Amino acid sequence: MKLLKQHFEEVMNFWVPVVLGTFKVLVLGTFMFLAIKSHYDGAKKEKQKKKEMDGQ
Repeated sequence: MKLLKQHFEEVMNFWVPVVLGTFKVLVLGTFMFLAIKSHYDGAKKEKQKKKEMDGQ
């Protein structure tokens, strides 16, 4: 029983950081992508608005 518990702890000590680290990278990557996309979309809207103002 002790050997089984020790083996379980070794497996968890390996997989928990791998799974949580992967999740963290995916979440941070997703939000970085959305932040950059939002920034460029906002710049594009400002450019379009300025172009419409100059045209009038």
